[in-house]
Amino acid sequence: MGRRARIDRSVILRATLDLADERGLAAVTMGAVADRLGVTPMALYRHIANKADLLDAIVESLLIEIAVPDARLPWRQRLAAVARAARDSARRHPDVFPLLLQRAANTPGGRRVRDAVCAALRDAGVPDDQVLRVERLLSTFVMGFAVGEASGRFATRAAEVEADFNYVQNLVFEFIEQARAADRKLSARTRREREGRR
Repeated sequence: MGRRARIDRSVILRATLDLADERGLAAVTMGAVADRLGVTPMALYRHIANKADLLDAIVESLLIEIAVPDARLPWRQRLAAVARAARDSARRHPDVFPLLLQRAANTPGGRRVRDAVCAALRDAGVPDDQVLRVERLLSTFVMGFAVGEASGRFATRAAEVEADFNYVQNLVFEFIEQARAADRKLSARTRREREGRR
């Protein structure tokens, strides 16, 4: 009798993503992942609770592939790098990537990209109480564009796609800078009004 394969969460994440890429999300079950790894389904339960956890594992795997840029880079470069990496991931996993629009990133590994985007937005001057809102809108735009691009939606205008993305990305960056400037003006006016009441 052979020795049982040793598995950990990272091995399960990779196997789950590979299975989903090859056979689709419907094929992702505890049994199918266990078969792929040469273990019993019970061996997975130490690391993965159920099918929902497997789907979260796919989300985590997709997000782990997205490199988080150096926090010392300017905020525009960081946001652009994350967007580029997300689009690359969508092209590698066109049938699975839409899961990012359906499931929240519930694991620490999955949240690291969101946290990096939020840090860049704070560095851009987005007020703390607006960071999560702006992150949701920005992430939804990038992921939606990436899904459309990877699914072939823009195939008839492939030459224009990069220019289109850059155009909208620059609009978003300008909006962030304008919002920051407006927030600073509002804060300054509020301070002056408070001082005038003293």
